[in-house]
Amino acid sequence: MDVNVLKKAIEKFLHEDIGSGDITSEATLHADQTGTAEFVAKGSFVVCGIESVAPLVFKTQSPAIDIISASRDKTRALPGDILLTAKGPVLDLLKAERVALNLVQRLCGIATLTSRFAEKVKPLPVKILDTRKTTPGLRMLEKYAVRVGGGHNHRFNLADGVLIKDNHIEACGSIKKAVTRMRERIPHTMKIEVEATSMEQVRESLACSVDIIMLDNMDPAMMREAVKIVGGRALLEASGSITLDNVRQVADTGVDYISIGALTHSAPACDISMRLRSA
Repeated sequence: MDVNVLKKAIEKFLHEDIGSGDITSEATLHADQTGTAEFVAKGSFVVCGIESVAPLVFKTQSPAIDIISASRDKTRALPGDILLTAKGPVLDLLKAERVALNLVQRLCGIATLTSRFAEKVKPLPVKILDTRKTTPGLRMLEKYAVRVGGGHNHRFNLADGVLIKDNHIEACGSIKKAVTRMRERIPHTMKIEVEATSMEQVRESLACSVDIIMLDNMDPAMMREAVKIVGGRALLEASGSITLDNVRQVADTGVDYISIGALTHSAPACDISMRLRSA
């Protein structure tokens, strides 16, 4: 992650949450009051963002806050575990609380869901991928959480790679026309991926010598047929309607990648609370 980009984002998040000031805390607490804040796990999950994101939220709010301890990313949390301990001005600890918790709860949720998918397909040589179905403004963090959970990143943005989808094919008239136009524009070092929804499109993509074929919303029988037709001449990515219940069946078809939008758009947040002890 780019720390400078992250710090600027956190500044915006804090401003959004604090506004012109925390009227409750400022009215009930002394400005010089200090204390200790602890993040407590309320469930079992993969830790993400506790060492890499939460401390930056607290330090951005106030350099006077000291991070005493923080659980490392990729470790496993159990109910009751103390994930982070911070000391400093109580007013600043409370102002940073919600932003820090919101971020790490979401990141832990994504890492945990990703790890469940990754475990389902072991030891097969297939990679679990994320998509661009991320929360606007949080893509860098959410894709980081996927990696923490044992997954891999698809393209970060539209400039990162070529993916010719159904709307491109419709607008161009055919896969061949879209691929031809693409090759006239991109450097020879860039790979071309095409989305296919039928065996006819798989064959057309293969005839165009594309690098990757995305098998969109195909059932396992169709995927196995595609694997047989392609015969290793292109990489295959399964996508669409992938769940924890069917991901192993999809992996068994022999595809190289499985992309899952749910990793980032549907991961439930993990339950973490902040416990404050006043000095």
